[in-house]
Amino acid sequence: MCLFGALPESGGVQFRTVASPSRELHVEILTGPAAGIYQLERSAGASLERFVEGARAGDTYSYLIDGMRRPDPASRFQPEGVHGPSEIVDPAAFRWRHDTWPFTPGNLVIYELHVGTFTERGTFAAARERLRDLRALGVTAIELMPVAAFAGRRNWGYDGVDLYAPSENYGHPDDLRELVDAAHGLGLGVILDVVYNHLGPEGAYVPQFLPDYITDRHATPWGGAVNLDGEGAWPVRSLVVDNAVHWIREYRLDGLRLDATHSLVDDSRAHIVAEIATSARAAAGRPIAIFAEDHRNLVSLVDARERGGWGVDGIWADDFHHVIRRRLAGDCDGYYQDYSGSSDELARTLTQGWLFTGQHSRYSGRQRGTDPSATPMNRFVICLQNHDQIGNRPTGDRLHHTIDAASWRAASALLLTAPMTPLLFMGQEWAASSPFQFFTDLEPGLGRQVTEGRRREFKNFPGFSDPAAQALVPDPQDPATFERSRLDWSERTGPAHQTCLSLYAELLRLRRTHGALAASPAPRGDAEVIGDDVILMRRGNGIERLLVVVRLAGGGPARIETDSAGRSASIVLTTEEPRFAVDPRPPEIRIDRKGIEILFHRPGAVILAT
Repeated sequence: MCLFGALPESGGVQFRTVASPSRELHVEILTGPAAGIYQLERSAGASLERFVEGARAGDTYSYLIDGMRRPDPASRFQPEGVHGPSEIVDPAAFRWRHDTWPFTPGNLVIYELHVGTFTERGTFAAARERLRDLRALGVTAIELMPVAAFAGRRNWGYDGVDLYAPSENYGHPDDLRELVDAAHGLGLGVILDVVYNHLGPEGAYVPQFLPDYITDRHATPWGGAVNLDGEGAWPVRSLVVDNAVHWIREYRLDGLRLDATHSLVDDSRAHIVAEIATSARAAAGRPIAIFAEDHRNLVSLVDARERGGWGVDGIWADDFHHVIRRRLAGDCDGYYQDYSGSSDELARTLTQGWLFTGQHSRYSGRQRGTDPSATPMNRFVICLQNHDQIGNRPTGDRLHHTIDAASWRAASALLLTAPMTPLLFMGQEWAASSPFQFFTDLEPGLGRQVTEGRRREFKNFPGFSDPAAQALVPDPQDPATFERSRLDWSERTGPAHQTCLSLYAELLRLRRTHGALAASPAPRGDAEVIGDDVILMRRGNGIERLLVVVRLAGGGPARIETDSAGRSASIVLTTEEPRFAVDPRPPEIRIDRKGIEILFHRPGAVILAT
């Protein structure tokens, strides 16, 4: 059972919340037969509670804290927005039709999407209508960017302030349950991105209940840190862990992606992430996935708790993306200065899971990373695009907007045949024309600060050093910035988009039907540089063996020496087939007893079965 919120029971509703001992708290029920004001009574620790007979789902209420009307910190729904009253929701009233999704690390292909820009209507119901397209594509789980209620009509989701309440902009909580249930009916899992490292700048009333919620003992990019280990931390930790349990229990989610865990500063004996993982799994009573987004390359995150680790199932591993981006787009600013983009770097990343295993980082000025040599490769989540790596660019351009189509196809083949867990960002499967820009809808004063800060952020980027150029950075507050970021599903039928979509669908089909191409439980991959700038990956599982040969740029020959089995190799796929390219230039491939010779006329990838 969840600890906090307005919890319907037989005959009424149990209201339970957290507040510091100095706070006097009443619940004011605004609608329904139990309308009135009721004083809450203090129970254990910082909890206050009151059972109100006759209160029911659908009634709205607020808390009166020292006379001020505020939403419930554990509100399940904010029908009038983050400044308005909360609504009582009964999760037990929803009738689930489908069993939960069977998560296993080897079958995971993640599809990240933003509910507001994924479709024209931008709702949970509209996203549900596109699930069959994602199932046909071949992904196995969707990852929803944060849906917790935020101020205004549009936001990335990382400014959430009512952490239990799905945003009213996307629909009712039961609409989210419908989305999850429909996904399960199609064999898709649902992972939710959750943010516990900060609160949004508008409508964050939780610190009025818990003045110790934010501490200056630690610093984060958002200012003070969420208080997880200092005086007054117990109710904060309880609220965070309870929130994670709530998403798993009340929405039958199949996993959580914990945002920026490097900013969850916690010197407690049990780190908050380890506590979240343990509690969420216990609440689920079935296998679920807990992932950490963390740029530090720390193996301890996936180590079991008994070995001093956090016990998460996987880590968003950035090095693959950064090496590819440096190699193909030439980025060299910020954290890209740590990468050369060489084929050797790429081969090492594909072999180890990440590149930095303790080397000095010029960008951070200190050592980065630990040795992952005993870590299963399926614990590393890799991508060519995600919301951060697109949206945190000045104009929100995607990688395929910057590089040639042949290189994009080759990089896509590498992503979807690598031994790690792949993540796609919405629309990349058809090389979507829409950017993904940073957007907000904060009150005017805060909005101006966000716009000015966003443009200052890029003053050191090439081409954005002077104020006139900075003015070209899209205004996050402008509704047009949000509208530009919507996917245009109709463009998929255009030749260039359709061929790209065909490639992604076929690569995912191969990954599904060839066990050797699944995410690997082995602690190392097998990748090397052959010839002039060509990557060779060997994928095998004891039953079958495949070779993936990738040239990301230029043309030229590649030769692979093979054993006797290799002499009967067959071509499974090349990214330059007519079904995948509007202007195909297939490589020349010769297989004989001496080995395999491939002449690439331009960037491309070849998959061979031996």
